[in-house]
Amino acid sequence: MRVLLTFTGFHDPFSKGLLDDSEQLGPILSLLGERLFDRVYLFATPNTSAITAATAKEIGARFTGCEVRSVDTPLADPTVYEDILSQLRLHFRSISEECPKAEFFVSLASGTPQMHACWFLLAASGELPARLLHVRPLKFVSRHAPVVSEVDLRAAEFPVVRRGASPQPEAFLEDATGLAETVQQLRIVGDHPLLHRALETAASLAPSSVAVLVRGETGTGKELFARLIHLVSGRPKEKFVAVNCAAIPSELVESFLFGHRKGAFTGAHQDMLGKFELADGGTLFLDELGELPPPAQAKLLRVLEDGVVEPVGGSAPRKVDVRVVAATNRDLAGQIKGGKFREDLYYRLNVGEVTLPPLRERRSDIPLIALNVLDRVNASSRRPKRMTQAALARLLNHPWPGNVRDLANVIERSVLLARGEVLDADDLVITEPVQHADPLDALPEPQAGFSLDGFLSAARKQLILRALDRANGNQSEAARLLGVTPQAISKFLKG
Repeated sequence: MRVLLTFTGFHDPFSKGLLDDSEQLGPILSLLGERLFDRVYLFATPNTSAITAATAKEIGARFTGCEVRSVDTPLADPTVYEDILSQLRLHFRSISEECPKAEFFVSLASGTPQMHACWFLLAASGELPARLLHVRPLKFVSRHAPVVSEVDLRAAEFPVVRRGASPQPEAFLEDATGLAETVQQLRIVGDHPLLHRALETAASLAPSSVAVLVRGETGTGKELFARLIHLVSGRPKEKFVAVNCAAIPSELVESFLFGHRKGAFTGAHQDMLGKFELADGGTLFLDELGELPPPAQAKLLRVLEDGVVEPVGGSAPRKVDVRVVAATNRDLAGQIKGGKFREDLYYRLNVGEVTLPPLRERRSDIPLIALNVLDRVNASSRRPKRMTQAALARLLNHPWPGNVRDLANVIERSVLLARGEVLDADDLVITEPVQHADPLDALPEPQAGFSLDGFLSAARKQLILRALDRANGNQSEAARLLGVTPQAISKFLKG
């Protein structure tokens, strides 16, 4: 018999979702959807008795083969360790007598942190022979299943087993490299075939040591994919060094990448390791590759070919083991024709290639990304926000020239400036690219159902929000930008 022990919490049996008035499964129902149990004991406190009854009812309706029993724990304060431990010990004695040959599991997803600690202490001491489970429920709309983590403290080295419980659209996400978990860790979100094709290519290239070129427009996530390749490659996690080639002064590029020796040039007061040496044994990510000046390109080619770094002003080359992942949003073929980029370096770097699709080519992922970002922002906010279908519709219809980064910025900016708990379409602060010499050309055409008052109200709201964004929330500065009084801005915010 498989028996689950768990407290109930305020996110059970359901919690409010991120979209309109939607609801999502709470921790207990999410766990039961991924693991099979013959019996569940729900531990209820005076504050969660109604929640426990509702959870028991839902379990009975959804999981007919699972028996549910409620356990009353009269805890006046659910944060007092001594009282929690006393109640758990008392009740487990009777439960173990009822289920003498049971295999016990404990869920750590519901209840207070003190309750979680008490479960852990009892399991670690051997008083409670159970495996500990934790489930991360879905926080946004996605086909991916909740992730269940399991710890068996009875094992010698406390191994942790994690799994995404349902198969992904592509089998490669379930392989032994831990790709699915790494994708979730990096918050690479999406179900579009173009994204999965890029993930599959990255996963296939990761175990080798070949150089990889990641192509994609600004904001498509090139550095995230470079980190993904590194994390899946098996190289030390901490050995990932990122370099923005466009941010290095041209006269310092060689010193920055390959290091220099004391006295090599004016200002070289001491030896300095280059990024290649710092990344030895790991991965070096060269972002904005097309910005490298020709002399640095020639030296980079030599390093890629023989794996030897020679610092500026040095005479003792050093062998390094560095996996290079480069990224660009430039047309390198055009730069080669113009003599700005070496053709031999291009072919040396482009052994493996990953192409990231722009957001406009995977619009079906926009709701997933938007709600994922909203969930992340809510995690650090004292006033969590939700979003309406109208707001999602506006996001879907926007061209997103800055891609995923652009979308994330809009969500974060809008949450910070929103007055209410729900983001509607006109609460989204989207800065449109300049497309019209005369702004009046962008006005909508009057037609049946058009509301002049509604349009003017929405336009006024957007202008105030944009001014606040440009003024970094300073109401007086926003008022100055709009030519209105600070009182008008204050009145709008109090709304």
